[in-house]
Amino acid sequence: MNFPSIFNDVIGPVMRGPSSSHCAAALRIGRIARDLMGGDLDQVIVQYDPKGSLATTHKSQGSDMGLFGGLLGWDADDDRLPHYLKGVEEAGLDIQIRIEDIQADHPNTYKLTLFNEVEMRELTAISLGGGMIEVVEIDGNPLHMMGDYNESLLYADQPEQILAELAVEANAFDEIKVHRGRIPFIQIKSQAFLSADLKTRLLQLPIVKQLKEIHPVLPVRSRQGLSVPFRTCAEMLVFNEDKNWPLWKLAQAYEMARGNLSSEEVFEKMRNIIRIMRSSIDSGIQGTSYEDRILGSQSPQFQQEMLKGNLVPGDALNQVILFVSSMMEVKSSMGVIVAAPTAGSCGALPGAVWGVAERLGLEEDEVVKAMLSAGLIGVFIAEGATFAAEVGGCMAECGSGSGMAAAAIAQMAGGNLSQALSAASQALQNSLGMICDPIANRVEAPCLGRNVMAASNALSCANMALAQYDALIPLDEVIATMNDVGNSIAHELRCTALGGLSITKTSKEIEQRLQMAEGGEESLTTAARRFKIC
Repeated sequence: MNFPSIFNDVIGPVMRGPSSSHCAAALRIGRIARDLMGGDLDQVIVQYDPKGSLATTHKSQGSDMGLFGGLLGWDADDDRLPHYLKGVEEAGLDIQIRIEDIQADHPNTYKLTLFNEVEMRELTAISLGGGMIEVVEIDGNPLHMMGDYNESLLYADQPEQILAELAVEANAFDEIKVHRGRIPFIQIKSQAFLSADLKTRLLQLPIVKQLKEIHPVLPVRSRQGLSVPFRTCAEMLVFNEDKNWPLWKLAQAYEMARGNLSSEEVFEKMRNIIRIMRSSIDSGIQGTSYEDRILGSQSPQFQQEMLKGNLVPGDALNQVILFVSSMMEVKSSMGVIVAAPTAGSCGALPGAVWGVAERLGLEEDEVVKAMLSAGLIGVFIAEGATFAAEVGGCMAECGSGSGMAAAAIAQMAGGNLSQALSAASQALQNSLGMICDPIANRVEAPCLGRNVMAASNALSCANMALAQYDALIPLDEVIATMNDVGNSIAHELRCTALGGLSITKTSKEIEQRLQMAEGGEESLTTAARRFKIC
């Protein structure tokens, strides 16, 4: 069973690009595909289903950039990512993108056919939101691969005959599964790859064709016998009856069990993340530049007007708006950000938390605690709903970020556990039904406004909870409702660029203008001609 992790599913990855569902997830899929070919790639055919989100957004929202970067073996925060076409050309990699009916059940489905001089492999994977992925098929074999294990694929004509050899080190494996599809293999999940001696013995067997080693792509691994102290808010409250712990300490206890980490390791992992967030915020306020975007650098002007006293008073709120804006501008300029819970909503949570912390004069440890609290609210959302706008609309991204931030702010202001949960419930209730309709097919607008709204909603709901406003609906029930509402949102309004503001006359004009500007750049590389839709 795959339990959500604060550092896998909720806060992270550290990345570049406009969308974690498109960029970071695609890069992780590309890394796994590269491993499947042993790092030896000549040609890749990429298929996107016309009914999915990727058919219209794969280029503008960074799927191509992430996928190609992963195929090249890059990391999600690699500074070469904005120049991915140059990297592909230098590697001599031939990539073709085809929009074809592949009978995809998920809107974010990647079907890859991989070639080199000696073999061809097929891989199908889906992006689940927030950078999380699942490989669902390899070489005609349905399987389950999340990137949280060392995975060994042992190709053999008669895989059952290999099991006796594997029994020698059976205790070192978390799971062994035989796949008998079109091209049979044994899938081995483990904390480390097979020993050198065992690999040598296996590869000497006549029936063994190949051994593939797939490296993990997630920061927190899974393991056999994994369990967590609770999975829902209601279960958490029962767990806490004899402890009376604050939300941040409950988050710490959860992640210690989930990630097999010490309390200090959990705390310091989050400290590193909040420092990256703050660095991004400060960078944005200094000003950002990047040609291929809709909105320019606006947060420096906001700061100037705020300092001059030209804005409507509201010190904490204005500080939050400034920080949210600067974070979003760093994202849009291909700077390093933390997806929290996604890249499209990367401004709301850190902007709200750091903005309030600065106005309250809090120490760094209190920011760490606040972000841990937000992370646990995110775990409950990941367990009961989704972070993918392609599945649940912007409610899944900015709405989730708002609920997480509300709990964090309530705690920072001295609220108790009940008040933090009430703040999260109220903020999520206010976010139900938010659609995802990116202007000009870019993750910039109305994303900036939605992030600011999410952070403002979080601040308001935190204050309401501190004043004992009644949320009425328990958090678990609100999350379940989020999932139901997301499933009811029309396909065109879930990050497909087929509805809402994305199809207005002005949006289409901006999109056309950007495409014309890109045409000049693409003509500079012969590799770019291969990335046209077939």
